[in-house]
Amino acid sequence: MKLQLIRHATLWLEYGGLTFLIDPMLGEQGAYPPIINSGNERRNPLVGLPGSVDEWLRPDAVVVTHLHNDHWDPAAASLLPKDVPLFCQKQDRKTLESQGFTAAVPVEQEAEFQGVRIIRSGGRHGTGIIGRKMGPVSGFVFRASGEPVLYIAGDTIWCDEVREVLDWHRPVVAVVNAGEARFAAGCPITMGGQDIAALRGHAPGMQVVAVHMDAINHCLLTRDKLREGLEKEGEPGSVLIPADGEQLYF
Repeated sequence: MKLQLIRHATLWLEYGGLTFLIDPMLGEQGAYPPIINSGNERRNPLVGLPGSVDEWLRPDAVVVTHLHNDHWDPAAASLLPKDVPLFCQKQDRKTLESQGFTAAVPVEQEAEFQGVRIIRSGGRHGTGIIGRKMGPVSGFVFRASGEPVLYIAGDTIWCDEVREVLDWHRPVVAVVNAGEARFAAGCPITMGGQDIAALRGHAPGMQVVAVHMDAINHCLLTRDKLREGLEKEGEPGSVLIPADGEQLYF
């Protein structure tokens, strides 16, 4: 398995002999306004892509956890081939089809694609009123013969739904959306250091990969801050924190 962080939550996955583009945000640096009520006015994305966008436009399939702009943006909707198989949560199928995509596949529980099982999981994109306003989100577990079980958690905090995935599927690798995204008021809506510590404590043998940092203006936990926190806990290197463009092999 090869996993490349493109930027933020956008991943290029080579798995089971196939290529998957996950949560594509392909717009140029500064293309979009800041997230509202985030306490700063930096335009998004904060950084550019680590290479030419053409490198990632011909995957075998696309997987979209939800349709927030930092996971599926106008550039992705415009640039990707309209006939690419596109796996999504059922709530998002009509929107994707309205954008011209002809092979959107809603995953209610599980789908199979050329020998790769794609299993949907739940999550909580925050707590209370804010969490409800964020709408439904999904994660996905990948399984294939000869490959490690991979869990893409999506936009979620540590919660029962995540715990259930770890208990049921026992992933070897888990990619978590960190960044501790938040608004000017309220609790974080993606994972921070404490969430990652809870996840690692529940599944100590699992390799954690933390992404979703340094690219969107309301993600206030940076890579450097997360590393510092891990060092204070005496666990430097216990979580892989790839740079944009970095490739990981499992």
